[in-house]
Order: sequence, then structure tokens, then C-alpha cells
Amino acid sequence: MKDVIILGIETSCDETSVAVVKNGREVLSNIINSQINIHTEFGGVVPEIASRCHTEVINPVMKKALKEAEITLDDVDGIAVTYGPGLVGALLVGVSYAKALSFASGKPLIAVNHMNGHIAANYITHPNLKPPFLCLIISGGHTNLVRVTDYNASEILGKTRDDAVGEAFDKVARVIGLGYPGGPKVDNLAKEGNPTIELPITHFENLDFSFSGIKTAIINLNHKDPNINKADLCASFEKAVTEMLVGNVKRVLEQTGEHKIVLAGGVSRNCFIREAFDHLSQEKNIMVYYPEGILCTDNAAMIAASGYYEYEKGNFAGLNLNAVPNLK
Repeated sequence: MKDVIILGIETSCDETSVAVVKNGREVLSNIINSQINIHTEFGGVVPEIASRCHTEVINPVMKKALKEAEITLDDVDGIAVTYGPGLVGALLVGVSYAKALSFASGKPLIAVNHMNGHIAANYITHPNLKPPFLCLIISGGHTNLVRVTDYNASEILGKTRDDAVGEAFDKVARVIGLGYPGGPKVDNLAKEGNPTIELPITHFENLDFSFSGIKTAIINLNHKDPNINKADLCASFEKAVTEMLVGNVKRVLEQTGEHKIVLAGGVSRNCFIREAFDHLSQEKNIMVYYPEGILCTDNAAMIAASGYYEYEKGNFAGLNLNAVPNLK
């Protein structure tokens, strides 16, 4: 069987990434140009600056990805690109660039949902992983509990009603003075503290999530006592968030009898959350999967991996493909 080489392009937020992946599982290159240092002084991602930075670096990033993979564009079978969800200006840079490459090379264009990309990151780290399984997608913009029924096919079982979990991490970090990006800084400080502070956990009859109550409680505690132990605050925040995530996963495991749970998205890199799911794996005798660290955050390898399965089904996009920032 002929190997299928997919070039992936990811520009949904503040990482410009181009990757080359073989057969949906083997990464030949995965170049990531991060804008963290640029946005740090603003305390978060500035969409207009993100778009401009993508425009400046996407071509050299693509050339570096091909060089590292030791191939040329002629060797590529398809060009996969994130077309949503994300920041509209940032997405447009990647989509426009991918369409130009497709037109110039004659290679088919593949439209990839960013959420499917996060799920597909696990296919790279775990080559033997196959659907069906449950997946908890936890990132800066999303908190979804989904049943993955096939490659790039899933149904949402529960979602956040307000803040995404990564968004809550960033807001808490900003309030207590840790700065941007918040997730890793909260995680690191939490390791020095004890989760002794009681925080409200919101429960629903269905499998939805809500993190606004936990976030607001942290903000109020910090305003009431600016000298409160920040490490304990972070540890308590992580504990409350994790209890909510694990609690809903336990419920769906009991309802479905499923024995595989997959974590995906930037927040799946969090140490406390991973430890909790490792414990759940032993407690419930289930398999828990999560991507290696570099594949948790936005990257093009996961987009190429997801694009491979669209390629296999012949699901190609036309040159009228547009960015869809609120893609479901």
C-alpha cells in the first residue's frame, strides 16, 4: 500500500504551524512558531497582531517543515488546513495559504475542524488507538465531552455553559498576578500549595460543565485578602476543576459502559488533571490516553493526522473554502 503524505497547516490562534505526517500516525516534521512572547506584554492574544505574525512567518515555516521532512511539495498527497473554530483573521491566513498551495500544486485541499485535530493528536502518540471511545476536549476555547464514533465523527454529550476550562485558568492567573499564559503558571504554582480552600462546584442533571462559579470565587477571595496564599489558591482551583471534569466522565462511563477515555487539548497537559485520570484508570479499570506534551497545544501535526482520514474518504474542499470562526 502506498504511503499517504499530508501537509498540515494550523493558524487558528497564536501558533503558526506546518507539519508533514505519513499515514496519519507518523510525524516527519512539526514546526511550531509560537507568538507567546509577543502577546505576553498585552496579557493575552491580540487577534490583529496574531494575524499579522502568521502572515510574516507562514511561508518560512512551511519551507522548514518540508526541509525537515526531507520532501518537496511534489511528494505531498494532500494539504490539510484548520478552517475553524478560531480567530477569524488568524484562520484566514492559513486557509488562504493552503488554497494557494493547493491551486499551485494541484494537490487536493482538505478542511479540518480544529476539534477533530485535537482528538487526532492521540492517534500520533498512540498508534494503536482506534474509535469508538469517549473524549474530553479541554482547551482555552472549549470544554466538550464527546463520543467519538469514527475517525472525524463524534457527538457531543456535554459542554461548558460559560467559560472554557483553559479560559478559566487564564483569568485566574491574571487576577492573582501570574500573567500570560495562565495555564502552565497556575499548574506550576499549584505544585507548591495545598488544596485546602473550599470552592463551589456546579453540577447539572446532564453532562454540561460550568467554571464561572469557581473562577468568580477565586477572584473574590483574592480581592478580599490580597495576601492569601496563592499556591494554595491555585491548588484548590485545580482540585475543584478536576473534580468537575472527572465527575462527569465517571457518570458517562457508568451510563455507556465505555472503557476508553481520551484527553485532548492544551489543558490535557495539566499535571494535576493527568494524575486524576491516571487514578481513575486504576479505579475503574479503564484505558486512559492523552497526547505527548507538544501535541496537546495547537500544532499542525494533529491537523495533518485528522486530514489523513478525510483524505482516505475523499472528503476534499473546493477553492471557495472559507474560515468559519464559530465552527461547531
